[in-house]
Amino acid sequence: MIDKIALFILLVGGINWGLVGLFEFDLVAWLFGPLSVLSRIVYILVALSALWCISLYFKRNELVHAD
Repeated sequence: MIDKIALFILLVGGINWGLVGLFEFDLVAWLFGPLSVLSRIVYILVALSALWCISLYFKRNELVHAD
């Protein structure tokens, strides 16, 4: 379950960075304010999710099931 949550948060972060790169629009900053406490929490959660997802590269012989 943690893997799925981390992947979801990482997708949100990736989409946000895509918006920043394509349109110079930071959705997180727009929603919560530039560098507000909530924005910083979201950015930290994205970073932690990315670190967690590194562990997915090292899992072997496990099937991913859509529960």
